[in-house]
Amino acid sequence: MDRKNYSDNIRKERISKDEFLKNSPVMNDASESFSGLNYFEPDMSYRFDLELLEYPEKEHLIIKDSKGNDRHFLKWGKFEFMLDGVLNHLNAYKSNAGETRLFVPFKDITTAKETYGAGRYIDLEEEHDMINGKWILDFNLAYNPYCAYSHNYSCPLVPAENVLKIEILAGEKKLK
Repeated sequence: MDRKNYSDNIRKERISKDEFLKNSPVMNDASESFSGLNYFEPDMSYRFDLELLEYPEKEHLIIKDSKGNDRHFLKWGKFEFMLDGVLNHLNAYKSNAGETRLFVPFKDITTAKETYGAGRYIDLEEEHDMINGKWILDFNLAYNPYCAYSHNYSCPLVPAENVLKIEILAGEKKLK
């Protein structure tokens, strides 16, 4: 995929998301003044085609959410990727063994500065985000959970094992 088409597709998805949020209850009373989310410019260097290094034994993990409740996950596998000359890894989770979606929450050096303080998420679906046995881990699609916009939502917090020691200058930033 060439850079122009890639960037255009990312921008179209963002416009669609902004329209959805403007007309949804997520933004509460701010929907009248909502003019769109804030993003880093699309950058293909933050898109990776990766093998999921699946754990043979799926560890049960309890992750607290933003309201203090326990959320139950299975630590399914991890992704390893090189960025800025550093080998990084992120764990991917599932809510249950039958689920086809991978949940990849993370924090990085931009967290609480340029991006939402509780971290960002990437969701991966087998039917959309897998090509030739590899997952597409695209940080340009990283998003803030709904609890970033409204106290009516409760969102899983990022486990300490998914805190990166690098900047991810891709995806969604803090709300303006």
